Amino acid sequence: MSIDAFINYLSLEKNFSEHTVTAYKKDILSFIAFCKEEYNLDSIDKIDYALIRSWIVSLVTLEISNRSINRKVASLKAYYKFLHQIGKIDKNPLSNHKALKTAKKVEVPFSKFEMETVLNQIPYSDDYEGKRDKLIIELLYTTGMRRAELVNLKMTDVDLASNLIKVLGKRKKQRIIPLLPSTKLMFNSFFNERRELATRVDEQYVFLLKSGIKIYNNLVYRVINKYLSKVSSKVKKSPHILRHTFATHLLANGADLNSVKELLGHSSLASTQVYTHNSIAELKKVHSTSHPRSKK
Repeated sequence: MSIDAFINYLSLEKNFSEHTVTAYKKDILSFIAFCKEEYNLDSIDKIDYALIRSWIVSLVTLEISNRSINRKVASLKAYYKFLHQIGKIDKNPLSNHKALKTAKKVEVPFSKFEMETVLNQIPYSDDYEGKRDKLIIELLYTTGMRRAELVNLKMTDVDLASNLIKVLGKRKKQRIIPLLPSTKLMFNSFFNERRELATRVDEQYVFLLKSGIKIYNNLVYRVINKYLSKVSSKVKKSPHILRHTFATHLLANGADLNSVKELLGHSSLASTQVYTHNSIAELKKVHSTSHPRSKK
């Protein structure tokens, strides 16, 4: 019962995405299975930290990464915090837990040359799918929206007359993002093809499969991988790297941090500051090659 209440709390009160709620539930059910198998416990509402620690050790022995373990523990910690808040337990057993050390995650953005090449040089099929795939890449790069935001973008969210799109982000927070002329042109071309689809089952959504059903997350990932692999040798090619590239290129060209924060839909400036590393590197490069003293 407590787990169902927690899941409802995440969905209805915290407004977490379906993907995030599913991840939390999966992590907690994994811990329940461990407690049942190793300690024959049916309830995990009232246990001590020593038992949780043994679960963490078991995950380490399975060679699960520290980053993944930390995520699982964070799910469990949130669950116990919820139980404490509703008076089910006296103390959160994970309140003093320290996360495992993890290597700093390095995300290398695509270069301006790679993005210009993938959007202006390589061929796309001159049909619905080709124009859809190109617009997906263009939109992720020129707006910085998240993959889930793109998948759930609705026809009513796109205002080509005003060159604006409305995006529903995390915690159902809405933001408005301006469209570049190149993006508007691609939208017009794409919409011409979209109107010709034989069926449009999920008519309200912008991006559909040829069958007329709304696209899904893995398709977006595959599109990015397919086309960026033609122009980039970088190991990681994903929708999130395009979002990272969007922010890095804006900052490198003089955009202020607060403006980028608003475009990305971040709730705090700290989330946006992770992108300044690459812009600083770009500034160092410009400084070292452009300043008169650099030749001495």
